[in-house]
This record gives sequence, structure tokens and C-alpha cells, in this order.
Amino acid sequence: MAEGGAATEEQRLRPPSLFLMLAETRALFELNSSLLLSPLLMRAPRGDGHPVLALPGFLASDLSMAPMRRYLKELGYDTYAWSMGRNFGGVASKRAALRDLLRRIHESTGRKVSLVGWSLGGVYARDLALQMPDMVRSVITLGSPFTSDIRATNATRLYEVLSGETVDDNPEIRLAIAGDLPVPATSIYSRTDGIVNWHTSLLRPSATAENIEVHLASHIGLGVNPAALWAVADRLAQAEGEFKHFDRSGPFAIAYGPPENAQS
Repeated sequence: MAEGGAATEEQRLRPPSLFLMLAETRALFELNSSLLLSPLLMRAPRGDGHPVLALPGFLASDLSMAPMRRYLKELGYDTYAWSMGRNFGGVASKRAALRDLLRRIHESTGRKVSLVGWSLGGVYARDLALQMPDMVRSVITLGSPFTSDIRATNATRLYEVLSGETVDDNPEIRLAIAGDLPVPATSIYSRTDGIVNWHTSLLRPSATAENIEVHLASHIGLGVNPAALWAVADRLAQAEGEFKHFDRSGPFAIAYGPPENAQS
């Protein structure tokens, strides 16, 4: 009975409204804000030089992740692009190539790799962590639809047309990605996301898993939003094998939602 109720609840999820989708144009403001606040952003905790692989979202290329890679490189990380051109989707079809990419980075650096994925890139990141946990240090996703009713996005139909896969293909992969990861995981999301229903970005909080809400962020701008960038840098700065939940008392404190134990 409870399972049926849960299914009904999931079926009620809808893609973000037309208003929120049209409001995605504010992503340019988020980028400009990061440029203006770059001196403040550079005060984030510095990295230890470990490798970070940045995975772009659906229909995006490495260019979309360039600002984040540049920022993280300046903080001391060894950043890597996915170098597969534009992301036309395909969780199952991309698995082998992504495994090879992760293996090459791990072998060339001799260190575990942190994965930062934007939207669909975050789904890839979670899948990689499940397949190759010994090579992954942590996973950070931004506006990624991986749980609940993942059809509740404004890009589902286009994804299915361009990738040749439906979101209902490979249910065992989908269920695994939605579950707990064997490595520390952070999901950064916004309730004003105009592409992805924010409920689909919520992971199950635990001692090594957390959700961070960024107020008023757009989906397209989440990867260049200054508060999101600070959160990514802060999470990556944790020592390998250690995890503490995000401290919202930093310079962008006003931009974050309350800790999970205070959320309804």
C-alpha cells in the first residue's frame, strides 16, 4: 500500500513551469556575478592537487564547464575535461567510454578522481562511482535528475530523441544511480530550476551524503553561480576519506537553503 502511494506521489511530479523555464535567461547574470565576485571566490579553501573530472550537461560541451575548471585549477586542483564533444545523452551508451576516461586519469595521476557533473553529467558521475568506486574520491552533482520521477524535466523528450534511449531503459541502472553511493556525495540544486524538477535532484542524506540548495539559481547558470562554485570548492577541499556536512556560514551563507535536518 505504501509502495503504491509512493508511486502515485512520483507520478504527480511535473517538469518546471513555463515561467521558470523562460526565467533561465538569468544564467547570464549568474555568470557575470561570478566574474565580479572572483576575488571573494578565490578565498575558498584551496585544493590538494587531486584530479577533478568535470562532466557537462545534456547538449553542452566542455566549453560549458570551462569557467568551473578554470576556477578549480586556480584553487590548486588538477582539472580534466571529458573531451567527448557535445553531450547528446545516452547513460548506457556512454558507460564504456566514461570508464576508460576515468581509468586513464586515475592511472596517469595515481590518485582517486573527484567527479563534478552538471545536470546529465551528474547522472554519469553517479553511475561511474557505482561502477568504479576504488577510483572515485567524491561525487558532486549540480541540478542532476537521478531520483524519483526523472521524467519531470523539460528536456526528457529531446533526450530520448537524440540519445536513442528512453529514461525507462535499463531500470536496474536507473535504480542504482538513484540509490546510495559508496563514496561521499553532494547534490547541489535549486528550487527555481527551470529545466529539472528539483525533487529529482534530492539524494538520501546520510553521514557521507548531503543536499545543498542554492536560492534562486537557474539550471543553466548553476555551474557558474558564485554560491554553487563556492560550495563545489568547499566540498572538494575535504581530505580524502573524510566528510563533514557543508557549513553554510561562509561568505555566501544567505544564498543557501537550511541544512536538511531543518528542512520540511
